[in-house]
Amino acid sequence: MTVMVDIRSVHKSFGSLDVLKGIDLTVRAGEVTVVLGPSGSGKSTLLRTINQLEKADRGEISVDGALMGYRRAGDKVYELPEREVLRQRTRIGFVFQSFNLFPHLTVLENVVEAPVHALKRPRKEAVEAARRLLARVGLDDRADAYPRQLSGGQQQRVAIARALALEPRLLLFDEPTSALDPELVGEVLDVIRDLADRGTTMVVVTHEIAFAREIADTVVFMADGRIVEQGTPEQVLDAPRAERTRAFLAKVL
Repeated sequence: MTVMVDIRSVHKSFGSLDVLKGIDLTVRAGEVTVVLGPSGSGKSTLLRTINQLEKADRGEISVDGALMGYRRAGDKVYELPEREVLRQRTRIGFVFQSFNLFPHLTVLENVVEAPVHALKRPRKEAVEAARRLLARVGLDDRADAYPRQLSGGQQQRVAIARALALEPRLLLFDEPTSALDPELVGEVLDVIRDLADRGTTMVVVTHEIAFAREIADTVVFMADGRIVEQGTPEQVLDAPRAERTRAFLAKVL
């Protein structure tokens, strides 16, 4: 199967704090990789290095065959200018835990913004596509509402539609339900479940263990900036080999 994400020996520090300590990970196209682990284990930083919101200190990340943030010429590697990094980033959808919608724009305008300005799509075409995406996440009747008029679950579904508007090759989710009231979690997970059923390549950081068991092709457990173990949901969640994984699951299950 085609490799969508190839992460090799990635290290990242903030000052004296080592956050990623040599991450190696492969994500295959059309599959869902769920990343679990305690707070501070480096999960969010890993996502941010994939789409270059954070630059790795060492190591390489390739998405869909393209080296992220750099270009290779012979045996040398050169850093890309910011505009090229931004272009690379448009191929990767990112859904944050805090929604990050533009408060002054309607739901429809939030979804239309990136295709028109980043991809230079004709506005009419972008609006039609945005309406289809809003229908897909069950919000076609709220197109003219503003974010403040929506529940948290609705705002997160708009954020997912906005990420999909760029027609990304890869979707990254950083704890997409952690800011939601418990009764709103299900509606967001339903949308992600639908994306998984459609064969969307996703990396999902979440604390929703039952959801991970349901949708993941691969479960990755991180602790202290390292991947402790990875495998199928049955392997990692039902029969973890590492004591660190067992201790974590005992607390959250």
